[in-house]
Amino acid sequence: MTDNTTGGDVRLTGISKTYGSFTAVHPLDLTVPQGSFFALLGASGCGKTTTLRMIAGLEDPSTGTVFLGDQDVTALPPYKRPVNTVFQSYALFPHMDVSENIAFGLRRRGIKSVKAQVDEMLELVQLGDKARHKPHQLSGGQQQRVAVARALINHPQVLLLDEPLGALDLKLRRQMQLELKRIQTEVGITFVHVTHDQEEAMTMADQVAVMNGGRVEQLGAPADLYENPKTTFVANFLGTSNLIEAEVVETGTDVLVTAGGGKLRVPGDRCTDAVRKGGKLLVGVRPEKISLAHADDAGSIADGRNRVTGRIVESSFIGVSTQYVVNSPAGAELQVYEQNIERDARLRPGAEVVLHWNPAHTFGLDADQSMLAGTTGVAGVETVEDSL
Repeated sequence: MTDNTTGGDVRLTGISKTYGSFTAVHPLDLTVPQGSFFALLGASGCGKTTTLRMIAGLEDPSTGTVFLGDQDVTALPPYKRPVNTVFQSYALFPHMDVSENIAFGLRRRGIKSVKAQVDEMLELVQLGDKARHKPHQLSGGQQQRVAVARALINHPQVLLLDEPLGALDLKLRRQMQLELKRIQTEVGITFVHVTHDQEEAMTMADQVAVMNGGRVEQLGAPADLYENPKTTFVANFLGTSNLIEAEVVETGTDVLVTAGGGKLRVPGDRCTDAVRKGGKLLVGVRPEKISLAHADDAGSIADGRNRVTGRIVESSFIGVSTQYVVNSPAGAELQVYEQNIERDARLRPGAEVVLHWNPAHTFGLDADQSMLAGTTGVAGVETVEDSL
């Protein structure tokens, strides 16, 4: 096994997987930095689980090479790879207590003295008081931590997590997101985590690869993917984006566009390469970046802000914010999220309003792609079997 101090990352070069005429994973190159928490994010059937299984050795790639550190492991069976996998079904042994479950991997390798290592793992996952409990006496989150401890006690170079929180309820899932991140930070080994949950990936991962249709659509830090999506799929799949069809009229440091009879500015460095003078552009802005002013107050909006007029068609109070849907000449059903700090009672369905925002919060995407890509159940989201 490669020394963790010199390697420790996962490198996939030209890796792909086909089943007959169906391509689950198109040839891709991917590097997971050593010691990082890395997420493969995408809808069911996008190829993320197949990619993980090829790292684990549970699937043979149709083409390409799998490296763990500097070691080519493509031809090695799963048990000879320095990886362990935690699945959504924790597969704990019901007749064994927590300590015995955690010790299982060591005992199977013939290691007799395991107590010190088991105690270390129990402390890491904060289950020392549950050592003699059977799995059925534990909550879902506790069972999940036992499964993680059982994998980590083998000191893998890489821990693979396949939808590990999928069976938990929302509140427990959020707690476990923080717990898993804490554990990864403490042990310092590479975690590769497969999930369809955007919040889960954004909360835990240092880097996220957004997958779509067997390809990596975009790779980067969560904040960068959210703020600077390069495709409509990423813009829509990671949260909500307002996308407005516009015509480019001037390019420079800023790109000037027209939409719905008005002019908007987009920072030139936040536009994809497809933008050209006289061409079309999709102007994007996140709902929480937009402020909403009643039409009577339009004169008080600061100069230099992007602005669009419209009419509120729907509003939903959700506690921390109010979510508005606005129809505008620039686009139908524009979304606006306003924090409930000083609510304006005039902002209700039927009201004429002005949407305004800092041009720096705008991004520009190639218009030759579906505005609906990345939204549920439409073009851009693969719907083949969940197991791929």
